[in-house]
Amino acid sequence: MSKLDIVQIPVLHDNYVYLAHDQESQATAVVDPAVADPVFEELDRRGWTLTHILNTHHHFDHVGGNEEIKARTGCTIVGPRADRDRIPGIDIEVGEGDTYALGNAVAQVYDVPGHTRGHIAYWFADSDALFCGDTLFSMGCGRLFEGTAETMWPSLQKLMKLPESTRVYCAHEYTAANGAFALSVEPKNPDLQARMAEVEALRAKDRPTVPSTLGVELRTNPFLRPMSPEIQASVGLPGGELVEVFRRTRNAKDNF
Repeated sequence: MSKLDIVQIPVLHDNYVYLAHDQESQATAVVDPAVADPVFEELDRRGWTLTHILNTHHHFDHVGGNEEIKARTGCTIVGPRADRDRIPGIDIEVGEGDTYALGNAVAQVYDVPGHTRGHIAYWFADSDALFCGDTLFSMGCGRLFEGTAETMWPSLQKLMKLPESTRVYCAHEYTAANGAFALSVEPKNPDLQARMAEVEALRAKDRPTVPSTLGVELRTNPFLRPMSPEIQASVGLPGGELVEVFRRTRNAKDNF
C-alpha cells in the first residue's frame, strides 16, 4: 500500500479541490473538480500527470470541471453508482463495500446519502485520508437536499467509526460559520471553545481550517454529537432518540 501526497486547491468562493498523488505509481487524481484551470496550474507546478477524477456527488461545484479535464487528459472518471446519470463523463461506478485503487493507494468506498441521494466518500486508510465531499464538514454536515435525517444520520455514523487520526478533507471552507452554530447548541463544550479559538486565528491569517481530523470532529461537531445532553437540551429533546436530536439540530442550523 502507498501513502498519498495530498494538495489542497482553493477555488470559487469557498470550495476546496484536492489532488491526490501516489508517488510509487505516479497516478494522480483530482477530487471533485469544480473548475479545470486551477487544477492544471497545480499539476504543472508539481510536474504531475492527471490520471483520475474522483467524484463524491453530482453538484456542479464538484463536477463542473469533469468534461474539460477529461478532454484534455483522457483521465478515468470514478463516481457514485447510485448517481451515475448525473456524473458527467463517468467511466467507473463505485458504491458501498467497493474498493478502488489509485495506483498503489487503495480507497474504501462508502455510500453516504443525505446531502444527495447518491453521495459517496473515499477513505484511503494508509493515508489517513477521507474525501467526504459535502457529507461531513468541519463542525458541520451537508444540507439535506435529497435526503432526510433518517438517511443522513446513518451515513455520518459510518464515518464516525473510522480512526480518529483520519484527516477529513471536506469540500468547503464553512468552519467559522459552522462553529458559531455549534457554540449556540453546545456552548459549554471546552473542546469546541478551543477549536473555535484555533479557527479564528487561522482565518485571521487567511489560512484554511481543513483538513480537520475525525477525532476533533467527534469532540466538536454537533451533527456527530446528538448524544450530548447539552445539545439534547438545546433542541428541546432531553433523552431523545439520536436521529430525532440530529433532525432538530439540522433544522436549527438551517434557520440559524
